[in-house]
Amino acid sequence: MAHEKEFILVIDQGTTGTRAVLISRNGSIMGYAYHEHTQIYPRPAWVEHNPLEIWEKTKLVIKEVLEYTRVDPRKIAAIGVTNQRETTVIWDPRNGQPVYNAIVWQDRRTSSMVDYLKQNYLGVIQERTGLVPDAYFSGSKIWWLLDNVPGLRDRARKGEVVFGTIDTWLIWNLTRGNKDVLTPERGGAHVTDYSNASRTMIFNIHRLDWDDELLEIEGKIPRDILPLPRPSSDRRIYGYTGPEVSQLLGGVSIPVCGDAGDQQAALFGQVGFDVGEVKSTYGTGNFILMNIGDTPVRSKANLLTTIYYSIEEGKAKYALEGSIFITGAAVQWLRDGLKIIEVSDEIEPLAASANDTGGVYFVPAFTGLGAPYWDQYARGLIIGITRGTERKHIARAVLEAIAYLNRDVLEAMMSDTGIRIPRIKVDGGAARNNFLMQFQADITGIEVWRPVIFETTSLGAGYLAGLAVGLWKSLDEIARNWKLDRVFKPRMDLETRERLYRGWRAAVQRALGWAKEVPWAYGL
Repeated sequence: MAHEKEFILVIDQGTTGTRAVLISRNGSIMGYAYHEHTQIYPRPAWVEHNPLEIWEKTKLVIKEVLEYTRVDPRKIAAIGVTNQRETTVIWDPRNGQPVYNAIVWQDRRTSSMVDYLKQNYLGVIQERTGLVPDAYFSGSKIWWLLDNVPGLRDRARKGEVVFGTIDTWLIWNLTRGNKDVLTPERGGAHVTDYSNASRTMIFNIHRLDWDDELLEIEGKIPRDILPLPRPSSDRRIYGYTGPEVSQLLGGVSIPVCGDAGDQQAALFGQVGFDVGEVKSTYGTGNFILMNIGDTPVRSKANLLTTIYYSIEEGKAKYALEGSIFITGAAVQWLRDGLKIIEVSDEIEPLAASANDTGGVYFVPAFTGLGAPYWDQYARGLIIGITRGTERKHIARAVLEAIAYLNRDVLEAMMSDTGIRIPRIKVDGGAARNNFLMQFQADITGIEVWRPVIFETTSLGAGYLAGLAVGLWKSLDEIARNWKLDRVFKPRMDLETRERLYRGWRAAVQRALGWAKEVPWAYGL
């Protein structure tokens, strides 16, 4: 019946909010609904979300997008899910109640645990997972929960709780109560895809399965609480929507069969199917992925080797990734913290009103620095301030910092692979900022390609779900949907480019390790 269907419903669950998107067969966005959820900061460098609030917002956006588009749910071929990665939830599958708030990927509370892993197991973790040990990943978050939620470790040993990243939590809730799922004994489909599993620090990216030795050394995590790893586009179908969701769909039960971490989904939505293709997503943070094909490459430049996607059980495509924790969030900080701007869009004209930064550099290490530095003790810094510094200089420095951090990662990718990157495909909210995109091209010397459709993360998850049910027959068919909006070509001379970049590297050196100097200030 796939040929009778016309649409894919995507749940795009991000760090700040949840979006439901309806995608047509030709890759057009028919409509979307979006709601933010609460950001919880119990202590400095701790970040949490309420999983139940996320689920309630998910149901709300499904209802609203159907009302807005007036699409008949019977014409929806499948549901795809994409998500903020690494964010960790443990819940009781008998009643659907989380045992604690979701610990968000940005959270730094497990830094001391990660220090232990780096000192004793750095090599084995890098070799098996492709990751550099960091509090960013899920493994140490599970460890912390097992050690700090009263009675949880005992409940985990008895099989009374289950773990998942946000994709797993959503798929479980979407399919809850429908017995036709891959893991019916869990009350809903308790699954994840290979790309999300590869972000946990306990998944072997070569064997495509959980690693028993890593489970032992990362807090004695019981294997039974973990979800079933599956391809990102799964013809076996993770499950069908249960009664709670089917009620929103007018009684229709729809297959859930596409799943990928948000950054992998974005590269897929950017049709990055050839080796060497690169995308950078400008969101809360920036995440840069390069398709490296069928074989994982261990980075020598502190990048992550991660699973890109899978459309066949037991096989995967791989990517190099540079994770930049804070980029768009720095613009939000200018708005909400310093109140230099009232709305985020003000930053572009304000930054463009300055000819340069007046020597000011900004390092947005609010929660440490990711690739290629991987310093969880780095903290934010503004340097070069003089009596002549104005708000426009700080605004420009914030935008320039985003571009500098991207160059750091792109340089590392070219070093690891020997591939000269021909173009950067961009997406995410800040990719609409023409000043930033032009400076990105200038400081890297690489063309920046911006697509017509920005919702590439949603598109990627939609394409994966659609492939599973035959709405699209091949990657070539999907690739024909991609449309170019604008190319930003480098205009800056080489001497200026390198002089500015040297200043950036000097500023970063002054931000590294700061939380180790004053740990009491950060609850460490």
